[in-house]
This record gives sequence, structure tokens and C-alpha cells, in this order.
Amino acid sequence: VQLQACGGGSVQAGGSLRLSCETTGILFSANIMGWYRQAPGDEREMVAQITSGYSTDYAEAVKGRFIISRNNAKSAVYLQMNNLKPEDTGVYYCRADRGRSYWGQGTLVTVSS
Repeated sequence: VQLQACGGGSVQAGGSLRLSCETTGILFSANIMGWYRQAPGDEREMVAQITSGYSTDYAEAVKGRFIISRNNAKSAVYLQMNNLKPEDTGVYYCRADRGRSYWGQGTLVTVSS
């Protein structure tokens, strides 16, 4: 099983980034896919998730700014991040969950003011 996240980088506040996570080794369409982030000194927190039925859920802090989507044909999940804020800084991880969870390696997002 592999979850390969990419798309992180450094942007100024108000900018946008699009994260991608490609997966292999799982029945992607059956998994709940999620994006989590961990800021320095903080615990990992859920940012957004999308079910196999395409229902979505977002952390309050990102509602209206982030959009999660999935492409089952490509076994990939995406996170479009708009109007980024310095508090969005952290390492972003993708997660696949179908009872058992798998994590990607993380991609760093840095937002400067």
C-alpha cells in the first residue's frame, strides 16, 4: 500500500495550493479519504474527508476555503486550498480508511503573512 502526497509549498497569505494524493494497493473507491495536517507542536487534526459516496466534511477552520475531491479512476484524492492563512501552515497527510487506516508521507505547506 502506498499513498503519495504532493503539491505542498510556500505561499503568501491569500494564495492557493492544490494537494494531490495518489494511492496504490487499496480498493480506493471503497475508502473514506481524508486530509489531515499537523502544525509544529500540535496534534494531527482532520482538515477534510470524502466518503465513497462523495459526502464531504470539513474542519470549521477551513470551511469555505478548502475543497476536497476524489477521482476513483485515478485512485487519487485532492485538496484545493484557497485564501490560505498563516495558521494553515503544517505538514499535510492523506489518509485512506476502510476500517484499517493507511497514511501518506506528508507534504509541507508554509503560508507566510
